[in-house]
Amino acid sequence: MYCTYHRLHLTTTSSLRSLNFNFHRHHHHPIPTRVAVCSGRQFSMDCIGSENMVVGDILSLQSKIAAIRAAGPSKLQVIADFDATLTKYNINGQRGQTSHALLQQGNPEYDLKRQKLYDNYHPLEICPAIPVEEKTKLMEEWWEKTHALLVEGGLTFNDIRKSVANARMAFRDGVIELFQILEKKNVPLLIFSAGLADIIEEVLRQKIQRPFKNIEIVSNRMVFDNQGNLSSFKGKTIHVLNKNEHALDMVAPLHDEMGVVDEPVIDYVAMKRRTNVLLLGDHIGDLGMSDGLSYETRISVGFLNDKINESLESYSKAFDVVLLNDAPMSGVVDLLYQLIKDGID
Repeated sequence: MYCTYHRLHLTTTSSLRSLNFNFHRHHHHPIPTRVAVCSGRQFSMDCIGSENMVVGDILSLQSKIAAIRAAGPSKLQVIADFDATLTKYNINGQRGQTSHALLQQGNPEYDLKRQKLYDNYHPLEICPAIPVEEKTKLMEEWWEKTHALLVEGGLTFNDIRKSVANARMAFRDGVIELFQILEKKNVPLLIFSAGLADIIEEVLRQKIQRPFKNIEIVSNRMVFDNQGNLSSFKGKTIHVLNKNEHALDMVAPLHDEMGVVDEPVIDYVAMKRRTNVLLLGDHIGDLGMSDGLSYETRISVGFLNDKINESLESYSKAFDVVLLNDAPMSGVVDLLYQLIKDGID
């Protein structure tokens, strides 16, 4: 598939007026696999590898960067999908596991039952012929059946720990730096997932091994009894078709230990004041994660990990920036330095 796009070059300076935007049109074909990443605070096609970043509308992106810079970090929030966005799509030549797929509940019978549900419903999930309303009901049905099997099969919190320890999952290079910058600048990060919040938290604990006070999770949350056995799920079900900010009643800070039922009250008013959004996702549907926000400016970054030739045109129209070939998070980090004005002190 052929696609016309712009090459972008941004030079980091302390003055917005002195930003230089140099670009030219390029007919894209074919897609190479090389990603050359440099260090520093440049968001640059030359730096990241000109064949691995696509910008569909350079003038729009330029305008958005200027607006977010002018408003400052106090008006910014970051919304990110988890699987194949914060985490790598491929690990050592194999497809990385998702936060749902990695779970083994220590009961082969129930693991098989959940796999059969996947085999039945996943083709329906990706079928373009099914109307959204009908598909939404099917997804609710799938998630509720899966959650019921986890309770019935006797899932324990220790099963989660073991599953994560044995999982084929890793964060993209640069994710920790992204978290550190956001924390230092007091910019909240909302992680949206149709998976399980408790698993995401355990992945963060085991892979990063330090808490971040600015990270909140919007996902399905488990409730465990005093013995660490799963007893129920809290709140409404979040699935792939309702994963947006209408689910903010499910948001919660990172837990230090296994599921807590009573969480601190989230300051929704303060969140709503942050009217600029940096959104990260790997599916076009992830753009809906900001649907519940009355945002002023949104910059969207899409990770196109697979089927690049088939999907590049649609991704480049949907996202402001597209990173190709399971790219590292470095491009997002470099963009973030532009958005927070003077960078990190």
